Amino acid sequence: MRPIKTISLAPAVNNWLTTSRHPGILHVFEHACNLINERREVLSVVTPQIGNGPFNLVVENTVLFSEHLDQHSSIAVQPKRLKVGALEIFVDYAKMWKPRPNWVNLHAQRNKFLSPLLQFPISNSLFPSKLTSAFSSALVNLDIPTALSITRQIAGLGQGLTPAGDDYILGALYAVWIIHPPEIAYSFAKEIVDTAAPSTTSLSAAWLRAAERGKAGVLWHEFFDALDKGENSNIQLQIQKLLSVGETSGADALAGFLDIIISFMERETNPCPS
Repeated sequence: MRPIKTISLAPAVNNWLTTSRHPGILHVFEHACNLINERREVLSVVTPQIGNGPFNLVVENTVLFSEHLDQHSSIAVQPKRLKVGALEIFVDYAKMWKPRPNWVNLHAQRNKFLSPLLQFPISNSLFPSKLTSAFSSALVNLDIPTALSITRQIAGLGQGLTPAGDDYILGALYAVWIIHPPEIAYSFAKEIVDTAAPSTTSLSAAWLRAAERGKAGVLWHEFFDALDKGENSNIQLQIQKLLSVGETSGADALAGFLDIIISFMERETNPCPS
């Protein structure tokens, strides 16, 4: 067995290790190995190139998973140890990472830092503008029937491990957490995710379930920190980092986020259009 040390983990990782009885390998890449248990909960073992996430276990940068594992590799799970193929991963000293941004503060300060975002439009040609406009308006105005109707149309739409439609919804949910109070955001997000998750992949559903609970990956944390500090050059840098995620995943998620923010800012500027 090759011992692997860990750097950090999200709280969900400990629960996954403690309660999983029949896990399997979902995907193997160079810098990530996605595991799934009998409840369809995902654990992502990743290198620092990918970093922290709502269900990530980050290991030291000394392994390429694709050189050691495949989808048929054996798995043995213990509360503080994970054996995957010939890799033995120890989690005893991993630092706990908090996957929830400070939504209370972001919501309270939203009008201060959201305006600069209007200069960073991200186009998305995958969906008709009429559809995204209606979706944005529904999320801003808490129009649940319309939001769920459009969710059914775009959930699972597109190719890949996280289809573009889900990525768009993911970014939109992060915007919901900012523009609405946390208790309302959670209730609204749960209805959307309950509608979307059954129509998509296991990995995409895991990301949506995390967003439902207000959890986000490290790049989104860094983006929100830049917004909170009002650093335009850093905001631009963080946008570029998000855009580099996957082939289009980051761009689709950012488009969903910005569409909601733009709709919200337009309502704040012109609350009673004639």
